[in-house]
Amino acid sequence: MMIVMLAVCAAGYAESPSPWARHVIDDSSRGADGVRLGDVNGDGLMDIVTGWEEGGVVRVYVNPGPQLAKQKWPAVSVGRAKNVEDAVFVDLDNDGALDVVSSCEGKTRTMYVHWAPRDPGKLLDESSWTTEAIPATADKQLWMYCLPMQVDGEHGIDLVVGSKKNHAAVGWLQSPDNPRDLAAWRYHRVADAGWIMSLDSTRFDDAPGVLVTDRKGSTRGVYLLQPPTWRRTDIELDQAEYLFGTVVDQRVAVATRDGYLRIYQPDPWRLTSTIPNPFGVTWGKAVAIGRINDDRSADYVTTANIQKTPGKSAVAWIDGETGAVHDISGPQGIKFDRVELIDLDADGDLDVLTCEERANLGVIWYENPTR
Repeated sequence: MMIVMLAVCAAGYAESPSPWARHVIDDSSRGADGVRLGDVNGDGLMDIVTGWEEGGVVRVYVNPGPQLAKQKWPAVSVGRAKNVEDAVFVDLDNDGALDVVSSCEGKTRTMYVHWAPRDPGKLLDESSWTTEAIPATADKQLWMYCLPMQVDGEHGIDLVVGSKKNHAAVGWLQSPDNPRDLAAWRYHRVADAGWIMSLDSTRFDDAPGVLVTDRKGSTRGVYLLQPPTWRRTDIELDQAEYLFGTVVDQRVAVATRDGYLRIYQPDPWRLTSTIPNPFGVTWGKAVAIGRINDDRSADYVTTANIQKTPGKSAVAWIDGETGAVHDISGPQGIKFDRVELIDLDADGDLDVLTCEERANLGVIWYENPTR
């Protein structure tokens, strides 16, 4: 197998003159752990949901529009959930209001639904949200990630879920005829797992699929699952500690804790390049693909955990055409998480939305200076 190392400039790295401007959406709790997007109020702007692992709270942030995006956003705590690892928007009961599903590890080991108020005028009223546990998940596994997806073509939307450590698996929660009856949801185990990091929706062979990254144990790897048969297609197994992955235009990128970003392409699936993590950082965390500057190449934005490499920049972007590495965050922050590329200030370029959980920078976005 040929592995191509993406070239960098002769000096090693081409650093930006200065980090991008950082804007705080919320820093009111502890341990912001992931950002997921959805239009919770129907205004065409992407809103955010985040679970705060150490703070034990799930919060929704309503996008105030480009003119106010650099200020702290209107927010509501939609529920309490200890050890929350992931939170995602989904209209679980098909009433037109986006609910939130949270996944919890630690001693909690349960998934919850935070039901949204049907009256949009009460969206920011904390007392209008209600929280219920999903019985099929209660004290069963260390739940790590949830991907809403229609699996069986029946009833409401289903939930593809992943966990870690003892009895870990990829599985799915099957929606009953009445999704509000949480006791009627059924869990189906699909594949054994060690430590599921991400589940990303994609299409493979012109059918819906799920990209899976598993970071630990004998099952670790990057692979595709295709419901409803759950046919599995391996992309790469047991060659790295795979963290968050993403798929864009049939290109899969996976951050690793082994010093490299790994890129795969299909027909057949193969590793086509390994890219050193920016600034010599070993513990990569997440990656997103998009056009950051004005050329036509797809670039890579990466986040990392710099606990082992203090003083480094944990958020950076790699020019897909030249391989040059550019600073985004500067040395502030330690442990970053998922990353989304979105034009929050409506100036025509992609900004970087992420969160940081160790230095408590919170839910933040970095302003792209290209335009």
